[in-house]
Amino acid sequence: MTPTQDKVTYGRLIGASLGPGDPGLITRRAWEALHSGARWIYPVKKAEERSYALDIVCRAGLELPADIEPLVFPMTRDATILAKAWARAAARTLELLAEGRDLVFLVEGDASTFATFSHLARAVREITPEVEVETIAGVSSFSAAAACVGKALAEEDETIAVIPAAYGISVIDHLLDEFDTLILMKVKPLVDEIIELLEQRDLLATSCFIERVGAPDQRVVTDLASLKGQCVNYLSLMLVQNPKRARGELRRGCRKRKEAVA
Repeated sequence: MTPTQDKVTYGRLIGASLGPGDPGLITRRAWEALHSGARWIYPVKKAEERSYALDIVCRAGLELPADIEPLVFPMTRDATILAKAWARAAARTLELLAEGRDLVFLVEGDASTFATFSHLARAVREITPEVEVETIAGVSSFSAAAACVGKALAEEDETIAVIPAAYGISVIDHLLDEFDTLILMKVKPLVDEIIELLEQRDLLATSCFIERVGAPDQRVVTDLASLKGQCVNYLSLMLVQNPKRARGELRRGCRKRKEAVA
């Protein structure tokens, strides 16, 4: 840096978790960030598309700032397209932060759980490490879903696993024997296959499907067989509990081994 150059003072990049759909689940800390005077940015899959995260703050009754801006993160597995999109998003984010003003990135659900924000923050800091990043924790879709249907995800020594359904039926089948509760995220592409597996395992009665939890068009389905052949929303998940598994088996086994060593 030459003597005539001024050092850039970057604003903070803030990931504001908004919860999965119900504006009542926006935390006080996220609410304060939204009212802090920071500029807002939000993710979309393609230009001119409506943002689910933006819908949440609209339902909360907040007025959208005039300078709010979308960032495009395309839904594709093409590595070249993704790399270019992430580079553009990180570069634009840095341009805005270089104005010295804090930047609030609107995040549906929780910013640390299957969220775009962590990837964006990492990409930004790889370019400019001095950028300060704050992540505001929020309510995850699966915890809200469990509360919605009155299910406990885990009690005492029970275990839970959270996985994208895209890992495949064989992995899901294996994990049903390893965990008391299985949370399957993004089930849209494999709904029929998952239902067939649960039928084979006699687990339909202890499983449920939740779509767009907390949103006005939320849908809860306990008769999973009725979903066969249906096109479901991307924002959907399944909660699967296996009562046939020895509850808390892993923890009890660890305790016994510890006692034997002692």
